[in-house]
Amino acid sequence: MKNKLSIVITTGLLLSLMFASCSKDKGPQDSKLFVGTYKGPISYNSADDNISIGDGRITVVNTGNIYNFAFSDGIPNINNIRFESENDEYYINIGGSGTSYIRINKDVLKILYISDGKTWTANCTR
Repeated sequence: MKNKLSIVITTGLLLSLMFASCSKDKGPQDSKLFVGTYKGPISYNSADDNISIGDGRITVVNTGNIYNFAFSDGIPNINNIRFESENDEYYINIGGSGTSYIRINKDVLKILYISDGKTWTANCTR
């Protein structure tokens, strides 16, 4: 009986820690590893494709200051984007090829990214 109670208490504590660490309050600026999904209007335009989605998704993965943006609905991903802190709340991209504006925090992701005749846009929230 004591063994079962110990397992139940330990499992409860581990689950509590897991849910606390997955809190929605965390954003990309809060850690060196971040995975989050933002939802909202997204689009992609190229010579071959014109995709506009009113309720799309972008999964953001960052390790350190390198970000990858995985778009839903067949839109190509944007990868290997470098960021720096704009202030305590936002990260903004630096450098890269083409014209780009990507701004992200725990609640908002805004993208205008133009490279090689292709354009990605997003105005998403989490």
